[in-house]
Amino acid sequence: MYKPTLDYAQQQDKEDKLAHLRAQFHIPKDAKGNDWLYFTGNSLGLQPKQTQQYIQQELDDWAKYGVEGHFEARNPWMPYHEFLTNSMAKIVGAKPLEVVVMNTLTTNLHLLMVSFYQPTKTKYKIVIESDAFPSDRYAVQSQLKFHGFDTEEGLIEWKPREGEELLRIEDLEKIVDEQGDEIALLLIGGVNYYTGQYLDIKRIAEIGHAKNCMVGIDLAHGAGNISPKLHDSGVDFAAWCTYKYLNSGPGSLGGLFVHEKHAHNKDLPRFAGWWNHNKETRFNMRQPFDVMEGGEGWQLSNPPILSMAAIRASLDMFEEVGMEALRAKSEKLTGYFEYLINQIDTDRIKIITPSNPKERGCQLSIQVKNADKSLHKKLTENNIITDWREPDVIRCAPVPMYNSFEDVYRMVEILKTLL
Repeated sequence: MYKPTLDYAQQQDKEDKLAHLRAQFHIPKDAKGNDWLYFTGNSLGLQPKQTQQYIQQELDDWAKYGVEGHFEARNPWMPYHEFLTNSMAKIVGAKPLEVVVMNTLTTNLHLLMVSFYQPTKTKYKIVIESDAFPSDRYAVQSQLKFHGFDTEEGLIEWKPREGEELLRIEDLEKIVDEQGDEIALLLIGGVNYYTGQYLDIKRIAEIGHAKNCMVGIDLAHGAGNISPKLHDSGVDFAAWCTYKYLNSGPGSLGGLFVHEKHAHNKDLPRFAGWWNHNKETRFNMRQPFDVMEGGEGWQLSNPPILSMAAIRASLDMFEEVGMEALRAKSEKLTGYFEYLINQIDTDRIKIITPSNPKERGCQLSIQVKNADKSLHKKLTENNIITDWREPDVIRCAPVPMYNSFEDVYRMVEILKTLL
């Protein structure tokens, strides 16, 4: 059982087999040199100390070789994206064929919808969560508009029930059962950014496919956080960013997944560019377009190597540790966090994230009664870095890579004094 003491938290850190990872990250510090209590890996992960070395290697090779670095660099730039594929595939539970690192999240979603949102006059609607991340909403609204449909009529929202914060899978089932003949696509966030709810991705795919709907997943808050088992889930496609739980730096490249069942279908509509053309004849320059199979077939341009170097620095850490160990620590860490929050004697706050660790990532969303953001500001003044989401939620993400049990204990002790 958990205990609400500093001694207990420190003992958990001593027994934690992943505790050594914390020293491999740059932890921001206050003016006195004390570590911040950093709980915003769900917005921007901390920098691994080895990232600078990985980027410096590419800068050195650029200086040394110029254009020849595409073939002569220690890590040749021409196939550089391939160095990331196997590790990324393990993280999201995919086959290497199904995954590629490229572009950024919303760009990838649009490129995927070119292929997997093929509306007809009668089957054109798109289902999203009612509180989907804004960029997903904007993306699907613009897709509807681009295809000539009314954005209000064409957008269906999967909503929590009256007085509830969390989504119920049976409500999605009802929506698709009743309107499935008009629905072309389900685009759902695998982990909801606001509540931290981890949705049943496989069940969502089954519900959508039962009515011949395409199913896509936004894993922005899932990749590197939960184990989505994308291949086994059967979803048609997914996309994610790497700067949150994958610690690749602000605005870094994203990734995408296309299920193996679509990998060899060269007739799928898609946009074309130099980098999804057959790599064997790419530099011939005068060959007709020959699209590559698998996830690589959605690339357009040669990738930015410096961003990929930062991603590789982080992925090498994930490769060493593995998602299974990270998830095990994450569930224990959020469990302890939840326990401590529930020990606070106040009616001002409550956790809206699912209590079942299997139904959440490493984020806890704390709802603040009669909120005006002042509590969040006070936390920041005490060097506790969380983030605020309107209208009344403080999101806190103890990340297993670098957060400790003592971090969680100290955060809650300060929170108690502020309340």
